[in-house]
Amino acid sequence: MQIKRICVLGGTGFVGRHLVTRLANNGYHIKVLTRHSQKHRDISILPGIEIAEADIKTPGMLLENFFGYDAVINLVGILYERSGQQFRSIHVDLPRNILEACRTVGIKRLLHMSALRASANQGPSRYLFSKGEGEQLVMQAKNPGVTCFKPSVIFAPDDKFYNRFANVLKTMPIFPIVCPDAKFAPVYVGNVVHAFEIALERETTIGKSYELCGPHIYTLREIIEDIIRMLDLKRPIISLPDKLSLLQAKILEKFKIFTTDNYLSLQIDSICACDGLKELGITPYSVNGIMSMYFSGKKTQKMRYDRLRTIARRD
Repeated sequence: MQIKRICVLGGTGFVGRHLVTRLANNGYHIKVLTRHSQKHRDISILPGIEIAEADIKTPGMLLENFFGYDAVINLVGILYERSGQQFRSIHVDLPRNILEACRTVGIKRLLHMSALRASANQGPSRYLFSKGEGEQLVMQAKNPGVTCFKPSVIFAPDDKFYNRFANVLKTMPIFPIVCPDAKFAPVYVGNVVHAFEIALERETTIGKSYELCGPHIYTLREIIEDIIRMLDLKRPIISLPDKLSLLQAKILEKFKIFTTDNYLSLQIDSICACDGLKELGITPYSVNGIMSMYFSGKKTQKMRYDRLRTIARRD
């Protein structure tokens, strides 16, 4: 099965930008669907990338844009709900519509981004439950050939996880941590997009779901402590007990910073039971190997980015 032309949903997001860049540089023709094409013209500079303005919730829009393509990649997801974007519509209804459009136009392959510990049966939060329901839906499909990915938290110099904590730590004299014992196995974005590319090239990945984790497990408190160290800050941190964590979640929910559903997601550890990267032959990069270099004020920007470009070409 030869894959050359790929339509990507969610290609303007954090993971999407890394993925379409990698695929375009490796000779694939990529169409990226977005509601705001003018805001993302920078992506179209890369050879082989086409930006198409499309509202993926509009009936017929998927059919129109999938026609003539070999594969579809769905990276669309939300961490909290807001007007016009509900967990079920994004994580369940959209994958169902994508499947139907793929079958109608004859798409050969579908790669789907789920989440680690997503479950339609035991998801502790609406986020994980809806992600699990969408995953179950696509994995039951016989046509097109589907591969699913379930990453832990994804990191990179341009991520929204480590950088959000770093920005807050720079401004707060004391840092209270919600759910400090929640566990993660942060995985480098370069390793994640490499896994997607391998799946496109190997028919043996059809029908499989891959858990993607980095080489080390950290509690949320340990992650915060690492960021403080990498930024060379001195910040006292306070681990909030469960009841106070829930109370803070309810307060922050009003500002869309952290929600009670996020709190519920943290009740289950985001660590891998199976090593998907190893199965795919990918050696994972560590957080300290990349983020410490990025955050450190002792390195010049040129030195940091030269090193990161070298890593990106090797993963």
